[in-house]
Amino acid sequence: MARTWLSIRIDLVEGHGEHLWPRPGRIFAAARSHTFAQLARATDDAFARWDRAHLHEFRLADGTRLTAPHVDWEDLGPAIDDRQARLSRLGLGERFVYVFDFGDDWTHLCTVGPTRVDPLETLGIVPDEPLPYFGWGDIPDQYRRRWDGDDGESRQPEDPELADLPPLRPWWGPRDRWRGQLG
Repeated sequence: MARTWLSIRIDLVEGHGEHLWPRPGRIFAAARSHTFAQLARATDDAFARWDRAHLHEFRLADGTRLTAPHVDWEDLGPAIDDRQARLSRLGLGERFVYVFDFGDDWTHLCTVGPTRVDPLETLGIVPDEPLPYFGWGDIPDQYRRRWDGDDGESRQPEDPELADLPPLRPWWGPRDRWRGQLG
């Protein structure tokens, strides 16, 4: 397959009122026939968004807004339906923004790579949707939760140091069970 796909770098710049540094990021292979809605879904997957009941939008450098239609979408200004708009409207080197959840404003800088990629060479497959093929950084939880049951007010639980795990590995389980086995 010829080098017809775009390589799109997506860096998470800010969210929850905080700037992220170093910025976590992912690089995607995406067909020009994929839609912006497919890129939004792939980005949300790659950045561990599990609650998808939030609005999102893309803003291109020329001010064009792309989003999924919703009740108030015209109140925010004219927009193009991102389920219909194809990535073929992007040029090599173009930069644009993706925002997920207008309340928490998870804002991403998206940069189309300087050259096209061959999905078979880059990914080993030809996927139906955009797919990340490289990434880095810690992905913050969508609601800033750091442990199961984090309500934003409770103290962090004490680390049980593997003692709470079933003995499926030699050093898991109560300390007295593995203390002599490791050293």
